[in-house]
Amino acid sequence: MKLFIASDLHGSFFYAKKMIEKFEESNADYLVLLGDILYHGPRNDLPMEYDCKKVAELLNRYKDKIIAVRGNCDTEVDQMLLEFPILNRNSHILIDGARIFLTHGHIFNIDNLPNICSGDYLFYGHTHKSLLGNIKGITVLNPGSISLPKDNMHSYAIMENKKIEIFEL
Repeated sequence: MKLFIASDLHGSFFYAKKMIEKFEESNADYLVLLGDILYHGPRNDLPMEYDCKKVAELLNRYKDKIIAVRGNCDTEVDQMLLEFPILNRNSHILIDGARIFLTHGHIFNIDNLPNICSGDYLFYGHTHKSLLGNIKGITVLNPGSISLPKDNMHSYAIMENKKIEIFEL
C-alpha cells in the first residue's frame, strides 16, 4: 500500500490543487490528511487563494481515497462541507504488520508520544515543519505544511513498503 501524507492545508485552494496533482502523479492508494484542512486559524496569515468552499469541493472528489484526522483548527462546521470524516482526533492504519498512529500533533507528538510500540509509526502535523526520525524505536513523520510552512518548504511525504520520503511540493 502506498500512502500520500499531507498536513496543514489551511484552506488554500492554490496549494490544494498542487497537492492533488502530486497525489495523482504518485499513484498512491490513499491521501492521508493530518488536520487543519479548511480554516486558516487565528494565528496564521491567510494562505494563497484562501477559499474553503473550493478546497472542500476539490477534496470531496477524492472522498473515497482520503483518511483524515482532526486538527486544532478543524470544527464541526468544516465537517458540514466535507464528505469524508475529519472529526476523529486520532486514527490508526495497520500496514505490513505495523501500526501507524495518525494525529494532528497538538496533543501527541515527539514530546508526548502516544501509547504505541517500538516498530510502529507516528504521523502528525501541526508544527508546519517537516521531520522524519526515530524515537524509542518509533518512526516519526511530520510531513510539514502544504500551504503555510515554517521551514520554507511546502512539503508532503510518501510511504511505500515501509520506506518514507519527504518531498517539496
